[in-house]
Amino acid sequence: MQLATAANESLAHLSNNLIYASMAVYTIAFFAHIAEWIFGSRSKVARTAAALTQSGTQAAAPAVQVRGRGTTAVLDKPQVVTRSAAGTRDVPDGPGAAGGTVQGDLYGRIAVSLTTLGFLLAAGGVVARAMSVQRAPWGNMYEFSITFSTVAVGAYLLLLVLKKNVRWLGLFLVTTVLLDLGIATTVLYTDSDQLVPALKSYWLLIHVSTAIICGAVFYIGAAGAVMYLFRDSYEAKLARGEQPGKFATSVWERFPSAASLDKFSYRINAAVFPLWTFTIIAGAIWAGDAWGRYWGWDPKEVWSFVTWVAYACYLHARATAGWKGRKAAYLALFAFACWIWNYYGVNILLTGKHSYAGV
Repeated sequence: MQLATAANESLAHLSNNLIYASMAVYTIAFFAHIAEWIFGSRSKVARTAAALTQSGTQAAAPAVQVRGRGTTAVLDKPQVVTRSAAGTRDVPDGPGAAGGTVQGDLYGRIAVSLTTLGFLLAAGGVVARAMSVQRAPWGNMYEFSITFSTVAVGAYLLLLVLKKNVRWLGLFLVTTVLLDLGIATTVLYTDSDQLVPALKSYWLLIHVSTAIICGAVFYIGAAGAVMYLFRDSYEAKLARGEQPGKFATSVWERFPSAASLDKFSYRINAAVFPLWTFTIIAGAIWAGDAWGRYWGWDPKEVWSFVTWVAYACYLHARATAGWKGRKAAYLALFAFACWIWNYYGVNILLTGKHSYAGV
């Protein structure tokens, strides 16, 4: 028995060291991303401004032209201009953080490599934590937080592998992951221990794992919505003939267009919403097994449902013509704020049957 306890303590210590090591690597990756943005080329305002002017000219062109060919009338196919979510602009995506330069791209590749190393170290820390107590590593807020950040980085790296244009997310992601891990290792840290009786169920593996995945993907969708709002404001200034500042130009010219960011956020949130629905259903089934009732309006249950309603409203609004663009982005951010409150606020400030924060 003593040998088992010593082994568990050793694995818990190893887990802590791996998490700290991942934070150190993420910090270096943060500076590499900064270098990528600094040394990447800075596109000029004229690139987007010219596209806005050109799209306006195309919009004024006749839709159909008729030309004669003997006795047969031939209809020329009209030009189709793809509009943004707001229906007012059609501009190209920016070249990315590196801006297409060799030096900037080098720092970007270093940043992604370091982020990958940090992810592997953090994943090792999560696995070691699980092995230290022989259970799923999300029985308290500390374990949930380190797993959540690891899954978020994993989702980002997966999108890169799939050749998606998400390098712009790297700096924002690493910064928030460091914040999450900092809070986890200081405020939320809990010693490796066994679960309370109510959590000893296979539903812990199913219900909480899907909640972590949903939160990580919702986070990426929220990041896209934030970037959309900034890029949309930048494009709107250019469309009005205003001159943005040099810093704004340097940053936002290299991001995808507002239309692309709007579409990215929508697709990410839409893809994971069914899994969030399953998460709530799985939680209700687990509650029936553990407490003898499927739904009891516990604070965690209520805010999980509020989050579901908020995302359902977002997806419905985004699919209608009147709620695309900025209104839909604000609603997406409100929905993610509900998810964050459900995690931090409900666990720490409110009391209920889900009070297993460990802090």
